[in-house]
Amino acid sequence: MEKLVLAYSGGLDTSYCVAYLKEQGYEVHAATVNTGSFSQEELRGIEERAFQLGVSSFEVLEETRSYYEKCVRYLLYGNILKNHTYPLSVSAERMFQALAIAQYAKKLNANAIAHGSTGAGNDQVRFDLAFQILMPQAKIITPIRDQKLSREEEVKFLQERGVNISMEKAQYSINKGLWGTSVGGKETLNSWDSLPEEAYPTQLGTKGYLETVLHFDKGEFIGIDEQRFDHPVAAIEALDELAKPYAIGRDTHVGDTIIGIKGRVGFEAAAPLILIKAHQLMEKHVLSKWQMHWKDQLANWYGMLLHEGQFLEPVMRNIEGFLTDTQKTVSGKVRVRLSPYRFDILGIESPHDLMASKFGTYGEMNRAWSGEDVKGFTKILSNSHNIYYQVNEDLMDLNANKSENE
Repeated sequence: MEKLVLAYSGGLDTSYCVAYLKEQGYEVHAATVNTGSFSQEELRGIEERAFQLGVSSFEVLEETRSYYEKCVRYLLYGNILKNHTYPLSVSAERMFQALAIAQYAKKLNANAIAHGSTGAGNDQVRFDLAFQILMPQAKIITPIRDQKLSREEEVKFLQERGVNISMEKAQYSINKGLWGTSVGGKETLNSWDSLPEEAYPTQLGTKGYLETVLHFDKGEFIGIDEQRFDHPVAAIEALDELAKPYAIGRDTHVGDTIIGIKGRVGFEAAAPLILIKAHQLMEKHVLSKWQMHWKDQLANWYGMLLHEGQFLEPVMRNIEGFLTDTQKTVSGKVRVRLSPYRFDILGIESPHDLMASKFGTYGEMNRAWSGEDVKGFTKILSNSHNIYYQVNEDLMDLNANKSENE
């Protein structure tokens, strides 16, 4: 029997993979990569299902802190939201899951690696890329993609083999991680429908609002109110628990897939969205205009490459170096209000706040320059424009082109 490592989540697709691959004669070794948000109880349930399906072994590969250190911190440093909406909840973690699976397959001297991706999404490319780079000699087996299976067909296959699984439970594909949870279902397969309330992993459980203070140290999230955490992962998890009763962080992302088609997915990412907006406000106060400008350009590029599975591209390390360097003054606290289905960023306090009143108050009073200084400044500032229009007098009438076109 060929030894095969399966990237196993315990969901419908990978459950099908276990049953199918065993029938094909493979010795299936299942591995679940924890990149955050799985409780010990959930992991025990995943392990139990794996052995019920007949795997030869099961392993939990703990990657949460590594995932944070090597990726999530840069998503926060860069305030990265794909298409101004999506915090790359699944896009980012998939690469780390794939890398961990490849390393585990090497350890077991496996001949093949399998994953449960379909042929219509991004994950197939992310997993294949990592496997081809780290284990180019191994066979990559993808039953769902190769057989073009529907979820109904997978359920029927498993039920025929005595596996207790219902179509009702399998109608939504949910992927949990430190940086958010994605939700896919029949509503996300078209451009009109929206996910129902019950499709989201957490429900509204409170009324009113809560004000809280978030603490940052050189760009990293370290505390809530008076509590400090030993690692940013613990702080992120605590904020997520605090925000869950308010059903914050829900949205639907629409974007271009790696393979060229449009895709749509729902997600719930309370802590990531709150932190990105809080961190971004802090940066508006403590970074220079050009730091903000170039951060936006490079962060957007970083997010696009990460989304498309290019985490191992060397330029990513260069961008990470730049983003880290910009965080030297991003320290202080941000005041946030949590309300049902929404949050508001209220204000910041930082020793590096460039809105220091000793230099002047916007719209009120200046303290570091005089009116004569401004006159001289604007005269010099206008020089290049004056020269251009004196040389090109025919372009001075800014409405000329408009009139001619009309």
